[in-house]
Amino acid sequence: MTDPDQAVTPDPDADAQADESVHPAEPGVGRWRAWRGRRPFAGGVLVTLAGAEILATEKASFGVIVHIGMQGLSGYLIPVVMVVCGLLLLFNPAQRLFYSILSVLLTLGSWVTSNLGGFFIGLLLGLVGSCLSFGWLPDQAPRRRRWRRRAPSTS
Repeated sequence: MTDPDQAVTPDPDADAQADESVHPAEPGVGRWRAWRGRRPFAGGVLVTLAGAEILATEKASFGVIVHIGMQGLSGYLIPVVMVVCGLLLLFNPAQRLFYSILSVLLTLGSWVTSNLGGFFIGLLLGLVGSCLSFGWLPDQAPRRRRWRRRAPSTS
């Protein structure tokens, strides 16, 4: 019997053990899924890919950028900040609203400064990733996949 005056302390390793019990043969998979579920993972990856794609479409040399001035520099600066925002969405999800709004603004700014937002591909990736990050809810329980369909009930 337990003493009712004693407070029950939660086990800090219970979550890690529960994650590992899902895939006992592969303990890293459960921890990876738990880590991924506690942050706007898809949105952060898409924003990072959008910034990398927009940066890859820039083909101007450094001499041309210096000659053009601030607009030439912003063509490289905007996608670099987008990549940083995408990484911050992954590793600092508490500030996801700020980073996702900043990512939307930077993505729309890349329309003017960076070859139509990386020829529309980076623009679309950045907008979708920012919207996914903005709409992500941290308190929501992760969904479980259904591997088998339920048999239709005969009532």
